[in-house]
Amino acid sequence: MVDERIGNYSFTIGVVIALILGLASAYITGTAASVLVSILIILGLVVGFLNVTGKETKEFLLVAAVLAVVLSMTSVSANIGGVMYLGPYIKGVVDYILVFIVPAVLIVGLKDIIRIAKP
Repeated sequence: MVDERIGNYSFTIGVVIALILGLASAYITGTAASVLVSILIILGLVVGFLNVTGKETKEFLLVAAVLAVVLSMTSVSANIGGVMYLGPYIKGVVDYILVFIVPAVLIVGLKDIIRIAKP
């Protein structure tokens, strides 16, 4: 019960930080940006350990993997960033959402591999 709430809070806080960093990335630099990115990575790890379990594992991995592959493609990233006025903000949000999601995908994927490898 407590683990589930921690996972849910971590997910919500991670998305909020990713949105803030993405929208304000031009204004948040240096140590503050490094600290916030580190917090984002840690929250992604927490989400991977606590928030994604059981039957949601495969769906989470599929959706997150597709999202990561599509959004990290150079042409998509360049096109999003090139949208007048809003593009840099959208690109920033997408980049920081990926920073948050990738550690969670790594943990969930490793947990699933270990589960499959058990006799």
